[in-house]
Amino acid sequence: MLISSLMAIVSGILMSVQGVWNTRVTEKAGIWLTNSIVHLVGFLFCICVLFFVRGSHIDGLRAVNKIYLLGGILGAGIVYTVVVSISRLGPAYAIMIILVAQVFASYLIELFGLFDTEKVPFMWSKLMGVAVMVVGIVVFQWKK
Repeated sequence: MLISSLMAIVSGILMSVQGVWNTRVTEKAGIWLTNSIVHLVGFLFCICVLFFVRGSHIDGLRAVNKIYLLGGILGAGIVYTVVVSISRLGPAYAIMIILVAQVFASYLIELFGLFDTEKVPFMWSKLMGVAVMVVGIVVFQWKK
């Protein structure tokens, strides 16, 4: 649990830094060139890591629902929308809204058991947690 929580923290930090970096590159190179470079560099990195990591089985791809292989398209959409939101709203405000959207969407995925995810029962406390996050955004943006 501790390692998984630390990985989630690192993920959040990496996503925030990547969003700002991508926004800086976009200012000079444009959104779709940036998006292409980001994914090309990521692809090359993953190919290099693939040679050193065990447990990757090309045969396993045959058993996967083929729609899940379109995650790269979602990745392109993520880079685009993060860059646009950060450039227009600023890093902190944009990431807060992104996080609330992620939590809410993730809860809906679990609630309805979408994409082969284990279904969970509805809980008001989880919905209230999202509401508290929204209130946090309002307080963060509050101007004197």
